[in-house]
Amino acid sequence: MKARLITAAAVSAALVGIAGCGSGSSSDSGSGGSGTTLTYWASNQGSSLQDDQKVLQPELDKFQKQTGIKVNLQVIGWPDLQNKILAATTSGNGPDVLNIGNTWAPSLQATGAFLPFGDSEFNAIGGKDKFVPASLATGGMAGKDPTSVPLYSLVYGLYYNKKMFADAGLKPPTTWEELQDAAKKLTDKSKGVYGMAMEGGSYTEGVHFAFIFGQQHGSDPFDSSGKPQFTSDGQIQGVKQYVDLMSSGVVNPSSAQYKNGPEAPGDFAKGKAAMLMSQNNADNTLVADGMKSDEYGVVAIPAPTGAAKDTASFVAGINLSIFKNTKNKDAALKFVNFMTSEDEQKIFDKPFAALPVLKGVTPNFTDNTQEAKTFQDILNTKAVPLPLVPNEAAYETNVGNAVVQLTAQAATGKTPSDDDIKAALQKAQDTMAAAG
Repeated sequence: MKARLITAAAVSAALVGIAGCGSGSSSDSGSGGSGTTLTYWASNQGSSLQDDQKVLQPELDKFQKQTGIKVNLQVIGWPDLQNKILAATTSGNGPDVLNIGNTWAPSLQATGAFLPFGDSEFNAIGGKDKFVPASLATGGMAGKDPTSVPLYSLVYGLYYNKKMFADAGLKPPTTWEELQDAAKKLTDKSKGVYGMAMEGGSYTEGVHFAFIFGQQHGSDPFDSSGKPQFTSDGQIQGVKQYVDLMSSGVVNPSSAQYKNGPEAPGDFAKGKAAMLMSQNNADNTLVADGMKSDEYGVVAIPAPTGAAKDTASFVAGINLSIFKNTKNKDAALKFVNFMTSEDEQKIFDKPFAALPVLKGVTPNFTDNTQEAKTFQDILNTKAVPLPLVPNEAAYETNVGNAVVQLTAQAATGKTPSDDDIKAALQKAQDTMAAAG
């Protein structure tokens, strides 16, 4: 999951649309056929809620024509989505089908509010074997039937400005040390140009890179029993790897305020930054800001020389879940089957800049075939799910906020020490423990 580019007006529109929704509340029939009405909460994937509606509504109309099942669509912005879902799990007043950030799957599964996908449910949606294994693995806690299935897959890559690299006589970095060197050479503060763009104020970005770089240092944030181990050396070094980008002066200090908006991709698109570490749906923003796909290249985010692992991303993306208390289970399963069909995947992946969640489907989110291949290879070989533990959401919040605070410190010119990082991670771990 990654929160993408929404405006204050779009958020307000989302809030208006959510009121009064109930699981199966507008259903005329529980049969799953003609006359049934489903409510669907869709997460914002494009540049606005309205753009998402323009993409989705024709397909929902197509589904109704095929099945007689009407779908009431509500597109919800990321700042509100998780809280709305959690409120629905406690009130029982939610939609039939909804999008979730796939990193939330274990935490939401632990609420007991969502329908498990057992054999019969998978059979109803075309079988589990149709999905890319790395994407399917994000569906819930390990060892249990998942309570979500993949809809859109995303992974991180390293975008680089081809002209800026060529003018400097540089090649795309293959190690973290080469990335650091390139970032320094491409930083020209007198021109307002920096080597790397960063969403430094985003707690989700902070925890994502803490996890990815922790993996490169051979460390997991939880042990095999699910106990947090945030202060291990590998976790500390992973956070340091990320925060040191700000400390080293290759990132604009003002980007410590950037929060999952258009600023960091915009800086890259406008030539104010030579590199950007982002998920493949950044393409939407780059295009909107006038950057052409042949003006940038993409490689896997490199690991330090001698790294324990060459992990370059976690498996990001959007999953579909069904509320267990829906009165329209059969209709909901038909809808999930429709949304995860090959024909619909090809339609959605392009405007939402997503990778296919189905085996054997060629990425079509970009006309840059090399970019498409790079991102698909990252998903297939260099990406792993975030921790599949019930308190994953609390991990994201607490560690992510710790990284944001450390990044803000670095932006003031005070480089966080290993002890500073350890103390911040210990506080995050203690806060989680106190919450139970």
